[in-house]
Amino acid sequence: MRTDSTHDEGHDLRHHGDAEVRDDGARLTDLAVNVRADTPPAWLRERIAGSLAGLAAYPDGRQARAAVAARHEVPVERVLLTAGAAEAFVLLARALTVRHAVVVHPQFTEPEAALRDAGHSVDRVLLRAEDGFRLDPAAVPEDADLVVVGNPTNPTSVLHPAATIAELARPGRTLVVDEAFLDAVPGEREALAGRTDVPGLVVLRSLTKTWGLAGLRIGYVLAAPETIAALERAQPLWPVSTPALAAAVACMEPRALAEAAHAAHRVGTDRAHLVAGLREFAPDGLRVVEPAEGPFVLVRLPKATDVRRHLRDLGFAVRRGDTFPGLGEEWLRLAVRDRATVNSFLQALDQAVTLAQH
Repeated sequence: MRTDSTHDEGHDLRHHGDAEVRDDGARLTDLAVNVRADTPPAWLRERIAGSLAGLAAYPDGRQARAAVAARHEVPVERVLLTAGAAEAFVLLARALTVRHAVVVHPQFTEPEAALRDAGHSVDRVLLRAEDGFRLDPAAVPEDADLVVVGNPTNPTSVLHPAATIAELARPGRTLVVDEAFLDAVPGEREALAGRTDVPGLVVLRSLTKTWGLAGLRIGYVLAAPETIAALERAQPLWPVSTPALAAAVACMEPRALAEAAHAAHRVGTDRAHLVAGLREFAPDGLRVVEPAEGPFVLVRLPKATDVRRHLRDLGFAVRRGDTFPGLGEEWLRLAVRDRATVNSFLQALDQAVTLAQH
């Protein structure tokens, strides 16, 4: 684990998995985007469609905000609804006074991109593959007043202990924890959402991944009331649409939470099947980052760029890893899919690896 303050521009921080399936990628089986397949479910689409009759009125987020607060058992003053978690990163970068920002990598690159766009310099703490991409709180500079970490981390699929992340908290420091994928972890173990005893804690959640709402843009922030107020002042008026608010209310209901919990267990089963299949490629030099706890896995293999290109020719899109600080061209991220899709993918991977070796 090391700190990188070179501010190198060798990584495309604006590259995301959706780039793999744009344009001609629409014909591919998608293992590049970390959104649950076969979503949103019919009942959620119906709730969203039902909200369209109210489009003439300006959005009113009070019910959705109250629903999120009730789900996490916090006062409404600790909740801010956002147009996806990505908007929250922009708000944090614009609204907070920051002297020394640190982003723990490899992770989702949008937090660093937003900070840089807002004029902040950013130091990186790079977690190492040989350490299993595990977080050591001592590696974070003591004078950092803004620290950003993902849990479970995209793209490594590492789930850090909540107690380890909480060790990063300090008086005068804002600790931002991106929990966009935590509802895909059975029991939401290691969650910090809802905690009010960790100073400076800001937790980001997204409804995009589990519910397939990337096109609707809905997420939320949980933080101290004064932080929420500062972020809210940086938002434009009516930042979250009426359909997105309807989705937020629906996804906080007991039926939805039960469905999400069931989906998390199914993802775990499907991920185990994928990882078992990937282990069969060990003689070819493929290594899986384990234990994987998110709805995706990170793999390292020789000639990954060639393998990815051959996979596209065989009908499968996967996420390149070299745009994540701390990773290089030998890394790929694979979204977890159902058993049948995984079996087809593993057959294609076998062909792609063979082609890349010749």
